[in-house]
Amino acid sequence: MSLRLAFMGTPQFAVPTLVELIGQGHEIACVYSQPPRPKGRGLAMETSPVHALALSHKIAVRTPVSLKDPAQHELFAALQVDAAIVVAYGLLLPKAVLDAPRLGCFNLHGSLLPRWRGAAPIQRAIMAGDAQTGVMSMRMEEGLDTGPVLMAERTAIGRKTYGELQDELARLGADLMARTLAALERGSITDRPQSLEGVCYARKIEKSETRIDWSKSAREVDCLIRGLSPAPGAWSAVKGERVKILNCEPVEGSGPPGTLLDDALTVACGAGAVHLTRLQRPGKSAMDAHELLRGFALKKGEVLT
Repeated sequence: MSLRLAFMGTPQFAVPTLVELIGQGHEIACVYSQPPRPKGRGLAMETSPVHALALSHKIAVRTPVSLKDPAQHELFAALQVDAAIVVAYGLLLPKAVLDAPRLGCFNLHGSLLPRWRGAAPIQRAIMAGDAQTGVMSMRMEEGLDTGPVLMAERTAIGRKTYGELQDELARLGADLMARTLAALERGSITDRPQSLEGVCYARKIEKSETRIDWSKSAREVDCLIRGLSPAPGAWSAVKGERVKILNCEPVEGSGPPGTLLDDALTVACGAGAVHLTRLQRPGKSAMDAHELLRGFALKKGEVLT
């Protein structure tokens, strides 16, 4: 049996879940997404990935700036949906919206709740050096990611970058939400309240956090670089340029923090060192270290600041 759904999401992370729900035969009554934003040098207005996918399937799309207006509550209630599925939408849902669907509103969240509630859970898990993370489907309530958990999938973080881990969790999450809805239809799912212990918040990434502090340990520098790769990208000043560091490998070595220990981009940290493996100069494409060094010579003893 299919359900009549509203889908609320914005970035690429949400796309696999919408694709899966369409493929499962659920009726998508409407998609909600963030409004088109100016992008690129020409600042042309660009729709979100979820918005674009919905249009390609001829699904109605709404892009309100806010859901606080009672008129928006009436429009949403008029959809008469069984459930709303929320994946990285970007707006808080007021109580009137949360209460409208017959079964409720359900969120797919990219962490092992209650750890990393909030805006940037995948990045924060990597940056903190967590060993594992996952995705959880949860019943939404008015608090920020505080609702009871329905189902979960876990995965090891290992040496994954933010981009790699985000793609993996998006795939896992799409399957998880499909299974969650199937269990809801059967009435075979149990809400599990979140633990009151281990709560922490994944605040939005600030620009001030993206500059690499070479006085940190190699492990901390490595986690920062992978947690911000490919976007927004951790960076360091190199010969007066703001160069993004997109990947590295912790290695043995010592010296003044930020100093190149060889001609192959091994950089001393406060403890240990990292070998830079992928970088991006301003206005250029990302490239492996050996490609960058062919046109941007960096020698042992130079300092990254």
